Amino acid sequence: MKVSYHGHSVVKLEVGNKTILIDPFISGNDQCDLNADTVKTDVILLTHGHNDHVGDTVSIAKRNDALVLAPVELADYLSSQGLNTHPANLGGSQSFDFGTVKLTKAFHSSSYTDENGTVHYTGMPAGILFYAEGKTIYHAGDTGLFSDLKLIGELNDIDLAFLPIGDNFTMGPDDAVIAAEWIQAKQIVPVHYNTFPVIQQDPNAYVEKLKSGTGKVMNAGDALEL
Repeated sequence: MKVSYHGHSVVKLEVGNKTILIDPFISGNDQCDLNADTVKTDVILLTHGHNDHVGDTVSIAKRNDALVLAPVELADYLSSQGLNTHPANLGGSQSFDFGTVKLTKAFHSSSYTDENGTVHYTGMPAGILFYAEGKTIYHAGDTGLFSDLKLIGELNDIDLAFLPIGDNFTMGPDDAVIAAEWIQAKQIVPVHYNTFPVIQQDPNAYVEKLKSGTGKVMNAGDALEL
């Protein structure tokens, strides 16, 4: 499995002949190296409805005829926009030919503002556990620190985790250090920082606080093999 990071919270997974995008906020994201008009994907996974996570989902999904898995209210809204969606909810999992997806709790909020300025309620925010090829990836989405992260770590042998460190809207570096201790992932990649002035952070300073060898700063376009 090839895993690449593309700024903010954008992650791409390549499993066999399938490509999966998580939270494809590309247009308007100076941290991202992808092009929303040309990126190819078979599946889009969404953690919640905020515009900096839904991003270019509608245009990308329509152009690629991609499946979109999202929390049920967000999936329902995107279905009304003509997308092929799979609704899910917290604690539920579903297996597909590209892997198994399970939504976890995340402490945050979730709404989507359309091009007319109308705000749509998009259900509970989520994190994502992705299982494929004997590996487990955890994308925490946007979240503050919460004690059930311990349970996620206890119940899963996590190979790679993406944790937000930006503060203000999510947990900051200090809380994300605690989160890393609780989930016990083999590798931790910080995300959701430096996209906006209010979430400026030093990712290298963060990984230096983690257990030796577990932290990894990924720049946009960096990839690793699991």
